[in-house]
Amino acid sequence: MKKLILLAAFAVCVMCAPRAQEREGWTALFNGRSLNGWTKLGGKAQYKVEKGELVGVCTFGQPNTFLATKAEYGDFILEYEFKADEGVNSGVQLRSHSDKAYRNGVVYGYQCEIDSPTTTASIYDEQRRGWLYNEPKIERDFRRGEWNKVRVEAVGNHIRVWLNGKPTVDLIDDADLKGFIALQVHEIGDNKEMMGRTIRWRNIFIKTTDLEKELSPEISTIPQANHIANYLSKREAEAGWKLLWNGEDMKGWKSLDPNKDMKRGWVPTDGVLVIKPGSGAGDIITEQKYRNFELSIDFQITKGANSGIKYFISENGSIGCEFQLLDDDNHPDAKMGFNNNRRLGSLYDIIPAKGWANVDHYGWNTARIVVKGNKVEHWVNGKKILSYEKGNQMWDALISHSKFAQVKNFAGGDGGHILLQDHNDEVHFRNLKIREL
Repeated sequence: MKKLILLAAFAVCVMCAPRAQEREGWTALFNGRSLNGWTKLGGKAQYKVEKGELVGVCTFGQPNTFLATKAEYGDFILEYEFKADEGVNSGVQLRSHSDKAYRNGVVYGYQCEIDSPTTTASIYDEQRRGWLYNEPKIERDFRRGEWNKVRVEAVGNHIRVWLNGKPTVDLIDDADLKGFIALQVHEIGDNKEMMGRTIRWRNIFIKTTDLEKELSPEISTIPQANHIANYLSKREAEAGWKLLWNGEDMKGWKSLDPNKDMKRGWVPTDGVLVIKPGSGAGDIITEQKYRNFELSIDFQITKGANSGIKYFISENGSIGCEFQLLDDDNHPDAKMGFNNNRRLGSLYDIIPAKGWANVDHYGWNTARIVVKGNKVEHWVNGKKILSYEKGNQMWDALISHSKFAQVKNFAGGDGGHILLQDHNDEVHFRNLKIREL
């Protein structure tokens, strides 16, 4: 009789545990019974197994704690379910690392966020670059206090995420192509009310072979973020984007002044186009002219620097509309002009913009210019900072009160070249992309 009872109990345990063999080609990272195959990193928050669930417990006085796989994974499809108590911040690390040489062994790398209804299933770069993909306006079906299912497809430099069947991430990045997977219990600081609250996982499966058969169709309903310098993704190319600079040489560009040599100061350096200060190299322009377009350029200014991205460059030499690039804090031009119309992001000397308030002052930022007929927009880091329409009475009035009042046919004609300005200061550019509209 005892033998029959033991056999019955064993059968119940087997039935309750996740069974990888039920999903051909998939491996269960959590067997539903123990923490075999996992190791704890960082702090000392508690991880335990309850009723076939892997449970992380918020622990007072402990830093971020991670339960990491002992194995590393490159290309994979990962699926898991989670349920978080109210107020719990957590996440699942992807292709992550812990090296003594990097900040004394902290866990770093991609994290699929578990937090608020607007950030869950986004991608955060833990202990390194911060948010890589976080689009709060994306419709997502996050169920606080209930079980949620996440699917992650990580193949090469492409990471895509779905939450309860809805896409939440379309990311291009190549910082990490292999690493461990880890479950996070976030630190709670001195918030004793969070003590004992839990984050639970179950049905954690991974597939690492024959991925082509399982990959989801291309996503078209959410934006794509591309963090690889001077690289076009398949989706970008299909949308009509082209590289305006190839990241290696000056093909496609020429000196505005044929008597000057752009190679004296415009130097491609490790995928970055640098204008050297005081080189006298002069402005450079695209060989091609553009009329209706969307232009995106990453820029990094140095302290006290002045430069600009100009467009509609035609018969008036270097004179055209300019997306001003300026150190508003340290360059005297910021106090000149009228009503701050020479500050960063402004339509130089014509329309002011508060670009400086929306940039990392000496880090990398993204300028975007959209031209559709006579309508133009300036954007910086995803935020529209000004818009205008030329060719009407308001435009004529603006020009008449600017330094361009006496310029014949200012910004007129049928489009023009794109220009990068040499203002004798060091400025860096990369990811020059354009799409004709």
